[in-house]
Amino acid sequence: MERQLVVFVLGKEHYGVSIAAVQEIVKLQPITFVPRAPAFVEGVTNLRGKVLPVIDLRKRFGLPVGEATKNTRIVVAEVGRAGSVGNTVGMLVDAVSQVLRVPETVIEPPSPLVTTIDSTFITGIAKVGERLIILLDLQKVLSPEERSDLQTVQQAQAAPLQPVHEELLQPVEEPPPSSGSFPC
Repeated sequence: MERQLVVFVLGKEHYGVSIAAVQEIVKLQPITFVPRAPAFVEGVTNLRGKVLPVIDLRKRFGLPVGEATKNTRIVVAEVGRAGSVGNTVGMLVDAVSQVLRVPETVIEPPSPLVTTIDSTFITGIAKVGERLIILLDLQKVLSPEERSDLQTVQQAQAAPLQPVHEELLQPVEEPPPSSGSFPC
């Protein structure tokens, strides 16, 4: 039995996620900051007319924030239960390195010494040559509360703007032309 993974890089480490959860991989594009969003939410982006929340996996995993490079990518994936509203997100990663088939025999469960309640999304470690690839369960990368927060961010940014007062949209009368002199 094998697992097919999308492998990406954060810092010096390699991470793998099931290819079934990944919708697409896009180059870094403009991201709009959203005030009062959770700290790991970079903002939202317009992906072919849809508002997509973008999370910074470095921030989510407590890693130092890195600079964007020409290799920075947004991995568009399902987090949480498939088909649930607000569960498609963009995940900011340093680079996507490859799509890989990994036999189950090279995957070990994570050690209890390195996993905590906040890292239950780590499902295993794959040994591929000299590399270790940390395997992630995207359904557990965000808690239900964090997914709800993301859904709120996405809905708030997608809502059409409504004028508060119609009279504010009326043209303003121009002042009469001045005589050219200014009062002192």
